[in-house]
Amino acid sequence: MNLPLAIGSFLFCTALVGLIAWWRTRGMDNSDSQTYFLAGRKLPWIQVAGALLLTNLSTEQLIGLNGAASIHGAVVMAWEVVPVFALIAMAWYFLPRYWSGNITTVPQFLEQRFDATSRRIMGIVFIIAIALNILPFVLYSGGVAMSTIFHVHTQLGISERASFQLMAWSIGIIGTCYVLFGGMKAVALSDTLYGAGLLVCGLLIPVLALFKLGDGDFFAGLTRVLQHQAAKIDPVGGPRSNVPFDTLFTGMLFINLFYWCTNQMIVQRSFGAKSFAEAQKGILATAGLKLLGPFFLVIPGIIAAEMFGPAAIGNGDLAYSLLVDAVLPPYLVGVFAAVFLGSVISAFNGGLHSVSTMFSVDLYRGWMRPGTSDHAMVRAGKLFSVVIVVVAIVTSGLLGGSSEGIFTMMKQVMSAFKLPLLAVVVIGMYSRTVPAWAANFSMILGVFTSILLNCLWGDGFLGFRFNISSLHIHWLHLAALNTLLLCGFMLVAGQIAPVAATSSAARAGLPPVVAVDLTPWRGLRVASVVVAVLAVALYFSLWRLSRSG
Repeated sequence: MNLPLAIGSFLFCTALVGLIAWWRTRGMDNSDSQTYFLAGRKLPWIQVAGALLLTNLSTEQLIGLNGAASIHGAVVMAWEVVPVFALIAMAWYFLPRYWSGNITTVPQFLEQRFDATSRRIMGIVFIIAIALNILPFVLYSGGVAMSTIFHVHTQLGISERASFQLMAWSIGIIGTCYVLFGGMKAVALSDTLYGAGLLVCGLLIPVLALFKLGDGDFFAGLTRVLQHQAAKIDPVGGPRSNVPFDTLFTGMLFINLFYWCTNQMIVQRSFGAKSFAEAQKGILATAGLKLLGPFFLVIPGIIAAEMFGPAAIGNGDLAYSLLVDAVLPPYLVGVFAAVFLGSVISAFNGGLHSVSTMFSVDLYRGWMRPGTSDHAMVRAGKLFSVVIVVVAIVTSGLLGGSSEGIFTMMKQVMSAFKLPLLAVVVIGMYSRTVPAWAANFSMILGVFTSILLNCLWGDGFLGFRFNISSLHIHWLHLAALNTLLLCGFMLVAGQIAPVAATSSAARAGLPPVVAVDLTPWRGLRVASVVVAVLAVALYFSLWRLSRSG
């Protein structure tokens, strides 16, 4: 590889995006909380879609999902296709309820529905989960990828582990600068630019890889994959696969409902839209773009399995990086690395910015310093961001080595900490009589019951398992079971000790909710049907293709 050319093109593209983001946001007053946290509620639908996509698309997908595909095959594409239905639910059901409350954070919704304690518990759980689950995985996988693409360990004469950490520190510092100095507007703008580049480069990788497999003949490469990896192309997983098909209707659906409908990292992007209709349009555009995901987040992993074999890719975490290094010409390595870094930074920014928002809005002004000024609140959020970055970087150094790869491990941890939050939000929207104490108890209890269920009947939790039963249930089914048990508990509590349906906001001492325009996007119904049909068609097409090989 021509390293100077790769590094030069990388630095040029990275600097260009940073310059554009600075130029477009240079006159904005980021000391104002609405500007800093919600981009002044002026984002057009395309920037909403770009921010949603890039906050989600990072190296835990590019590295982790392709790695999982190299081992388990196309069954893992469920993580990219099921979100289509979660996004439809967000646009139709969740967004109107958030938008009508004129909120900045999801914990604010819980205060409007339950009480201030609910808001604080959710804010704290979110912050801990993002700091210890999302951000470290983003940094680790980003460090692995960037180190592999640029051969950092051989260029600097250091160990691979040290090169991963060096790149993780670099990513963390760059991402922090975006959040500290640019706010949400800069983040959304850079996300849109990097998103366009990621789609182009991401789709280019499998095309180049098939040419390489076929010695210059694309169709020969495709035939080779279909003949040798037909089992991996089948997206319908059996009972013992990594993602059994029936889990798409249980835990897989629930985790995606949490991620796309209640996760502050994601929903905050839609809160910044300039209108309710623009937010819905951006959400459905994201659903359409997610359908492209399997072509650059799953297929390359299957191609890597054919090109390198299991000995080279190990647990899968190196599959995508090895493929990129093998097929990209030197003049494109730097461009791809810049786009790749952009996806890492965007996901990192999304997590860090949401942590800053929740700490400032829900904990600092909402609890520690009520009535503090916007300027002081934004400053507190920025300082807290720096602390979280250090924690995330240190935690990222502890990752790696899981036999399942980083993607599955990250999702298992997510289900334990975050699905209880989904249960509380859904019940808060569905029932007006469930008492606050039941919701608060569920957010804490749900973490422990999730871990217990997995240790008793699942694969364990982070290596721990109680060997007291031969019964084994897939962890995705257990995640759904835990969520349903929590919902049932809250509904029973609402029957036994109901609260007055109209008293929640008054008891919390909240100001009256300002009336907002909820005029929906006219194309919502048609767009929802189209993306849902295309999602089903994508599954059917790959299933048929796997049998033609």
